[in-house]
Amino acid sequence: MVAHYEYRYQAKVGADTRPALKIVPQNKVQTYTFAALQLQRGGQLGPITIAYETWGHLSAAADNAILLTHALTGSSHAHEASAPDDPKAAWWNPLVGPGKFFDTDRYFVVCSNVLGGCSGSTGPSSINPLTGRPYGMRFPVVTIRDMVNAQYQLVQHLGIRSLAMVAGGSIGGQQALEWAVSYPEMVRNVVVVAASAAVTAQAIAFNEIARQSIMADPDWLCGDYATGHGPATGLSIARMLAMITYQSEEAMEMRFSRNPAQREVVTSPTFSPEFGGRFDIENYLYYQGDKLAHRFDANSYLYISRAMDLYDVSEGYPSLDVALQRIQGKALFIGVRSDFLFPAAQVRWLADRVQSVGGDVRYVELDSPHGHDAFLKEWALLNDALRLIEHL
Repeated sequence: MVAHYEYRYQAKVGADTRPALKIVPQNKVQTYTFAALQLQRGGQLGPITIAYETWGHLSAAADNAILLTHALTGSSHAHEASAPDDPKAAWWNPLVGPGKFFDTDRYFVVCSNVLGGCSGSTGPSSINPLTGRPYGMRFPVVTIRDMVNAQYQLVQHLGIRSLAMVAGGSIGGQQALEWAVSYPEMVRNVVVVAASAAVTAQAIAFNEIARQSIMADPDWLCGDYATGHGPATGLSIARMLAMITYQSEEAMEMRFSRNPAQREVVTSPTFSPEFGGRFDIENYLYYQGDKLAHRFDANSYLYISRAMDLYDVSEGYPSLDVALQRIQGKALFIGVRSDFLFPAAQVRWLADRVQSVGGDVRYVELDSPHGHDAFLKEWALLNDALRLIEHL
């Protein structure tokens, strides 16, 4: 079995102090467009634009880059340099920046919006060059492997020769794992947080209900809705359901219990009349649903959640063990005790499997009540857990 390690290590990933080769604008979304990509499930997509942000400088040896990979509704904005102490300013803000684990004084940190996304990268809301209209549901099915292959094109464009680390949580963890398997010669360290080799039937079931709530909304129009007039109700409900899977019963009881609404009442996504009062947990779910419906594309939600379901790291290999044997770098797997979506036992099992085929691996479990969302909340625990990678 892979050992469980305590949170006591202080060392960082080794630094590269050689002169900088590239200086890239900081905290600014940039784009890179390339001709085409062969897709895992068949066919070709192109041209493809990838939106990305970078922090820090690439070394002369071009080997000090760290790639961060985001979750389902994330974006390239992993760090906000102008608000380094605000955990809400960017999705992994407390972990990125000068002197932090992803130290931008030492590393060239890169984060891109995934293929199929809606924050600058090519996705269903992008214009199809053949029709002059948004792809909508004519966008091809994309997979986690396709997302990683698109990121590889970006990494090559940036002149990166090897990656000091690839790290991400949830779907980002799937991407990190795929990087270590698909491009083992490039990845010296990989951190897979709250993710496994493939999701469970239960996770697929929840995702399908979420997708059906979007497609059942009359405003979905088979995916051909106008910008700003999409299926807000369906997307809100999808998010409400997802938020339940991201948390735990323990965390919900701690935060909400059976308390009545504590803040300004948020309108129900269906605009249904209120009856019998409003519980605080209901109000919270309405708030989260409304917030996502105002910032995210519904079709992107369909495609990215499906990519999560379809992912199986062993696809295309004779067996799972053959796929995992490809990992050459050090691997750290981080589970969360209360995770409902990617149970910690599955993350530990995957780490054990990597070790069984000769991998240099550690597993650590965050003792958090916050469920799957712990990888976006438990900053001190995450920071200590991440430092284990140096001790492999």
